[in-house]
Amino acid sequence: MWEWLRARRRPAGRPLRLRTRGEADGITRVDFAELAPDVDTFLGQAAYLQLGYFETLSELIASTPALARKEALSRAAGAALRKHEELVAIIRGRGEDPTALMLPFREPLDAFRSATHGVRPPETMLSVHLTAGLLDDFYLALSASYGDTGRRVARALAADDDRQAIVEIIGETIEGDAEWSSLLAMWGRRLVGDTLLIARSALARTEDETAIEATVEPVFTELMAAHARRMEAMGLAS
Repeated sequence: MWEWLRARRRPAGRPLRLRTRGEADGITRVDFAELAPDVDTFLGQAAYLQLGYFETLSELIASTPALARKEALSRAAGAALRKHEELVAIIRGRGEDPTALMLPFREPLDAFRSATHGVRPPETMLSVHLTAGLLDDFYLALSASYGDTGRRVARALAADDDRQAIVEIIGETIEGDAEWSSLLAMWGRRLVGDTLLIARSALARTEDETAIEATVEPVFTELMAAHARRMEAMGLAS
Protein backbone atom coordinates (compact mmCIF):
# COMPACT_ATOMS: atom_id res chain seq x y z
CA MET A 1 0.00 0.00 0.00
CA TRP A 2 2.91 2.32 0.66
CA GLU A 3 4.67 1.98 -2.70
CA TRP A 4 3.31 5.41 -3.68
CA LEU A 5 5.86 6.99 -1.36
CA ARG A 6 8.97 5.56 -3.00
CA ALA A 7 10.86 8.82 -3.15
CA ARG A 8 13.64 9.61 -5.60
CA ARG A 9 17.20 10.28 -4.49
CA ARG A 10 17.85 13.83 -3.53
CA PRO A 11 20.57 15.86 -5.28
CA ALA A 12 24.00 15.46 -3.68
CA GLY A 13 24.97 17.75 -0.86
CA ARG A 14 21.57 18.32 0.73
CA PRO A 15 21.70 17.13 4.36
CA LEU A 16 18.70 16.11 6.39
CA ARG A 17 18.71 17.77 9.80
CA LEU A 18 16.45 17.35 12.80
CA ARG A 19 16.21 20.75 14.43
CA THR A 20 14.21 22.38 17.14
CA ARG A 21 11.08 24.34 16.29
CA GLY A 22 12.96 27.45 17.40
CA GLU A 23 14.94 27.55 14.18
CA ALA A 24 16.52 30.89 14.97
CA ASP A 25 19.39 29.33 16.92
CA GLY A 26 20.30 27.16 13.92
CA ILE A 27 21.48 24.30 16.12
CA THR A 28 21.67 20.97 14.32
CA ARG A 29 20.66 18.12 16.60
CA VAL A 30 20.89 15.25 14.10
CA ASP A 31 22.35 15.44 10.61
CA PHE A 32 22.40 12.84 7.83
CA ALA A 33 22.56 12.81 4.05
CA GLU A 34 21.19 10.94 1.01
CA LEU A 35 17.68 10.50 2.39
CA ALA A 36 15.67 13.66 1.72
CA PRO A 37 13.10 13.26 -1.10
CA ASP A 38 13.02 15.61 -4.07
CA VAL A 39 11.49 19.00 -3.30
CA ASP A 40 8.27 18.39 -5.24
CA THR A 41 7.59 15.21 -3.27
CA PHE A 42 8.35 17.03 -0.03
CA LEU A 43 6.04 19.94 -0.81
CA GLY A 44 3.21 17.83 -2.21
CA GLN A 45 3.11 15.52 0.79
CA ALA A 46 3.39 18.29 3.35
CA ALA A 47 0.66 20.40 1.72
CA TYR A 48 -1.78 17.50 1.43
CA LEU A 49 -1.21 16.40 5.01
CA GLN A 50 -2.24 19.83 6.28
CA LEU A 51 -5.31 19.80 4.05
CA GLY A 52 -6.23 16.41 5.51
CA TYR A 53 -5.97 17.71 9.07
CA PHE A 54 -8.20 20.63 8.16
CA GLU A 55 -10.78 18.21 6.74
CA THR A 56 -10.71 15.95 9.81
CA LEU A 57 -11.06 18.89 12.18
CA SER A 58 -13.93 20.26 10.10
CA GLU A 59 -15.71 16.90 10.45
CA LEU A 60 -15.20 17.07 14.20
CA ILE A 61 -16.68 20.57 14.32
CA ALA A 62 -19.78 19.34 12.50
CA SER A 63 -20.25 16.40 14.89
CA THR A 64 -19.57 18.33 18.12
CA PRO A 65 -22.75 19.68 19.78
CA ALA A 66 -21.20 22.08 22.32
CA LEU A 67 -20.72 25.54 20.84
CA ALA A 68 -17.62 26.33 22.92
CA ARG A 69 -15.93 23.16 21.67
CA LYS A 70 -16.95 23.92 18.10
CA GLU A 71 -15.25 27.29 18.38
CA ALA A 72 -12.13 25.76 19.94
CA LEU A 73 -11.86 23.14 17.20
CA SER A 74 -12.39 25.81 14.56
CA ARG A 75 -9.20 27.54 15.71
CA ALA A 76 -7.20 24.34 15.22
CA ALA A 77 -8.84 23.79 11.83
CA GLY A 78 -8.02 27.35 10.84
CA ALA A 79 -4.37 26.87 11.79
CA ALA A 80 -4.12 23.72 9.65
CA LEU A 81 -5.74 25.53 6.73
CA ARG A 82 -3.32 28.45 7.06
CA LYS A 83 -0.37 26.05 6.97
CA HIS A 84 -1.82 24.38 3.89
CA GLU A 85 -2.37 27.72 2.17
CA GLU A 86 1.17 28.86 2.95
CA LEU A 87 2.59 25.65 1.51
CA VAL A 88 0.41 26.05 -1.58
CA ALA A 89 1.74 29.61 -1.97
CA ILE A 90 5.31 28.27 -1.80
CA ILE A 91 4.49 25.71 -4.50
CA ARG A 92 2.92 28.36 -6.74
CA GLY A 93 5.89 30.64 -6.13
CA ARG A 94 8.09 27.94 -7.64
CA GLY A 95 5.90 27.92 -10.75
CA GLU A 96 4.35 24.53 -9.93
CA ASP A 97 0.72 23.42 -9.84
CA PRO A 98 -0.25 22.58 -6.23
CA THR A 99 -2.95 20.13 -7.33
CA ALA A 100 -0.51 18.23 -9.53
CA LEU A 101 2.03 17.97 -6.72
CA MET A 102 -0.53 16.83 -4.14
CA LEU A 103 -2.54 14.44 -6.32
CA PRO A 104 -0.12 11.46 -6.17
CA PHE A 105 -0.45 11.48 -2.38
CA ARG A 106 -4.20 11.90 -2.09
CA GLU A 107 -5.23 8.26 -1.99
CA PRO A 108 -2.50 6.92 0.31
CA LEU A 109 -2.60 9.84 2.72
CA ASP A 110 -6.38 9.56 2.86
CA ALA A 111 -5.84 5.90 3.72
CA PHE A 112 -3.48 6.93 6.52
CA ARG A 113 -6.04 9.43 7.79
CA SER A 114 -8.75 6.76 7.70
CA ALA A 115 -6.55 4.26 9.56
CA THR A 116 -5.88 6.80 12.33
CA HIS A 117 -9.47 8.06 12.54
CA GLY A 118 -11.04 7.10 15.86
CA VAL A 119 -14.44 5.52 16.35
CA ARG A 120 -15.38 8.33 18.77
CA PRO A 121 -14.56 12.05 18.62
CA PRO A 122 -12.03 12.07 21.51
CA GLU A 123 -9.99 9.40 19.75
CA THR A 124 -10.01 11.38 16.50
CA MET A 125 -9.03 14.57 18.32
CA LEU A 126 -6.10 12.72 19.88
CA SER A 127 -5.16 11.36 16.46
CA VAL A 128 -4.96 14.85 15.00
CA HIS A 129 -2.93 16.22 17.90
CA LEU A 130 -0.43 13.36 17.98
CA THR A 131 -0.01 12.50 14.30
CA ALA A 132 0.14 16.15 13.24
CA GLY A 133 2.69 16.80 15.97
CA LEU A 134 4.90 13.91 14.87
CA LEU A 135 4.70 14.73 11.18
CA ASP A 136 5.12 18.48 11.62
CA ASP A 137 8.33 17.71 13.53
CA PHE A 138 9.44 15.32 10.80
CA TYR A 139 8.80 17.74 7.95
CA LEU A 140 10.55 20.47 9.92
CA ALA A 141 13.56 18.15 10.02
CA LEU A 142 13.37 17.59 6.28
CA SER A 143 12.99 21.30 5.56
CA ALA A 144 16.67 21.92 6.35
CA SER A 145 17.50 20.13 3.09
CA TYR A 146 15.85 22.59 0.71
CA GLY A 147 17.55 25.95 1.11
CA ASP A 148 15.30 29.01 1.01
CA THR A 149 12.27 26.91 0.10
CA GLY A 150 12.88 24.78 3.17
CA ARG A 151 13.22 27.84 5.37
CA ARG A 152 9.85 29.12 4.15
CA VAL A 153 8.29 25.72 4.81
CA ALA A 154 9.82 25.64 8.30
CA ARG A 155 8.29 29.02 9.12
CA ALA A 156 4.89 27.78 7.96
CA LEU A 157 5.04 24.53 9.92
CA ALA A 158 6.44 26.13 13.06
CA ALA A 159 3.51 28.57 13.28
CA ASP A 160 1.02 28.20 16.14
CA ASP A 161 -1.09 25.10 15.52
CA ASP A 162 -3.83 26.15 17.99
CA ARG A 163 -4.19 22.55 19.13
CA GLN A 164 -4.05 23.40 22.84
CA ALA A 165 -7.85 23.52 22.73
CA ILE A 166 -7.82 19.85 21.71
CA VAL A 167 -5.60 19.04 24.69
CA GLU A 168 -8.06 20.83 26.99
CA ILE A 169 -11.07 19.00 25.51
CA ILE A 170 -9.31 15.66 26.00
CA GLY A 171 -8.52 16.64 29.59
CA GLU A 172 -12.16 17.49 30.23
CA THR A 173 -13.20 14.17 28.68
CA ILE A 174 -10.90 12.23 31.02
CA GLU A 175 -12.10 14.21 34.04
CA GLY A 176 -15.68 13.33 33.15
CA ASP A 177 -14.95 9.61 32.88
CA ALA A 178 -11.67 8.14 34.15
CA GLU A 179 -11.98 5.13 31.83
CA TRP A 180 -11.05 7.42 28.95
CA SER A 181 -7.53 7.74 30.33
CA SER A 182 -6.48 4.15 29.67
CA LEU A 183 -8.45 3.97 26.41
CA LEU A 184 -6.85 7.12 24.99
CA ALA A 185 -3.40 6.09 26.22
CA MET A 186 -3.72 2.83 24.33
CA TRP A 187 -5.03 4.64 21.25
CA GLY A 188 -2.14 7.09 21.37
CA ARG A 189 0.37 4.23 21.40
CA ARG A 190 -1.38 2.57 18.47
CA LEU A 191 -1.03 5.70 16.34
CA VAL A 192 2.75 5.68 16.44
CA GLY A 193 3.35 2.81 14.02
CA ASP A 194 1.25 4.17 11.16
CA THR A 195 2.63 7.68 11.64
CA LEU A 196 6.29 6.65 11.69
CA LEU A 197 5.65 4.49 8.63
CA ILE A 198 4.52 7.61 6.78
CA ALA A 199 7.67 9.42 7.89
CA ARG A 200 9.99 6.52 7.06
CA SER A 201 8.42 5.92 3.66
CA ALA A 202 8.83 9.59 2.71
CA LEU A 203 12.60 9.23 2.71
CA ALA A 204 14.59 8.44 -0.41
CA ARG A 205 15.62 4.83 -0.87
CA THR A 206 19.16 3.55 -1.21
CA GLU A 207 20.50 0.04 -1.71
CA ASP A 208 21.82 -0.25 1.84
CA GLU A 209 18.57 -0.36 3.85
CA THR A 210 20.40 -1.52 6.98
CA ALA A 211 22.56 1.58 6.92
CA ILE A 212 19.47 3.73 6.46
CA GLU A 213 17.82 2.26 9.54
CA ALA A 214 20.94 2.97 11.60
CA THR A 215 21.02 6.53 10.29
CA VAL A 216 17.37 7.40 10.86
CA GLU A 217 17.17 5.84 14.32
CA PRO A 218 18.41 8.99 16.13
CA VAL A 219 15.84 11.10 14.26
CA PHE A 220 12.97 8.78 15.15
CA THR A 221 14.23 8.67 18.74
CA GLU A 222 13.81 12.46 18.86
CA LEU A 223 10.36 12.22 17.29
CA MET A 224 9.29 9.64 19.84
CA ALA A 225 10.63 11.76 22.71
CA ALA A 226 8.48 14.67 21.53
CA HIS A 227 5.49 12.32 21.16
CA ALA A 228 5.99 11.10 24.74
CA ARG A 229 6.01 14.68 25.98
CA ARG A 230 2.69 15.36 24.22
CA MET A 231 1.18 12.25 25.80
CA GLU A 232 2.49 13.12 29.26
CA ALA A 233 1.15 16.68 28.97
CA MET A 234 -2.33 15.12 28.73
CA GLY A 235 -1.70 12.72 31.59
CA LEU A 236 -1.49 9.74 29.23
CA ALA A 237 1.11 7.00 29.50
CA SER A 238 3.20 6.71 26.37
